[in-house]
Amino acid sequence: MPRSYRYLHLDVFTDHVFGGNQLAVVLDGRGLSRETMQAIAREMAFSETTFVLPPEHTNTDVRMRIFTPADELPIAGHPTIGSAFALARAGVIEPGCQRFVFGLGIGPVPVSLTWKDKDLSFAWMTQPNPTFSEPIANPAGAAAAVGLSEAAVAGTGLPVQVVSSGVPFLFVPLVTRHAVDSAVGNRDAFDQLIRAAKVEAQGVFLFSRDRGADKADVYSRMFAPALGVAEDAATGSASGPLGCYLIRHKVVPAARAGSILSLQGVKMGRPSYVHISIDLDRGDISGVRVGGESVLAGEGTLYV
Repeated sequence: MPRSYRYLHLDVFTDHVFGGNQLAVVLDGRGLSRETMQAIAREMAFSETTFVLPPEHTNTDVRMRIFTPADELPIAGHPTIGSAFALARAGVIEPGCQRFVFGLGIGPVPVSLTWKDKDLSFAWMTQPNPTFSEPIANPAGAAAAVGLSEAAVAGTGLPVQVVSSGVPFLFVPLVTRHAVDSAVGNRDAFDQLIRAAKVEAQGVFLFSRDRGADKADVYSRMFAPALGVAEDAATGSASGPLGCYLIRHKVVPAARAGSILSLQGVKMGRPSYVHISIDLDRGDISGVRVGGESVLAGEGTLYV
């Protein structure tokens, strides 16, 4: 007989349903093999699905595994934020708890929690400090890989560069929001660019400082076809490195490092508001946090 597994469906980095990035959280993944977890993530067809397990170490509260439709990730942002909200909803995280530690593939990842009465209202996850590759030598190739002209990148005066806080992404600055919206994800072109640049990256993250009527500091999109994600509505694991990039290259002044807002997912019809906070110590990056809200969109039972 198949076993039943309860899951919650959340919309993450938004304050209302049908916005943000979708997430499925299997509240108790015991008894599921890696292959079955991968099959469930493929069946869900969200950019990520998480599986909550008993803690493996005394310095964590739970073990959590994160799967895209194509692969397992060592860390990810919207799954961690959303899973915190799911566990609060399920009563695993008690109201008023201010710190919860997920055991992820990279190790312990603490999340700080803010409550409104007995409801979780906001969560911040801590990410590893960043690593930066050398800027790629062919920024025109990066523009071409997403179907844009060289001027769309060159006009920014900023480098095309891989930055990682656990998962590496290729950051491509663009002059306008229109350019961001006009980009086209092409796996073959992206793979060719990465091979030519001799770097490793799981996805390509496009952004512009072009301001709109909203309060966002940057307007962004992310493509990760190799992970089975044609486009992601909100990418927390890229947003921490994005904040680090913006501070390192003085796109955002140091005085604003603790309050950066990235708007992602608009082109997909799922606006996502990703909050980024970068700590500085004498000008050096000493801490990286990504935060946001989440709402419950539904729940169900899997029979496996």
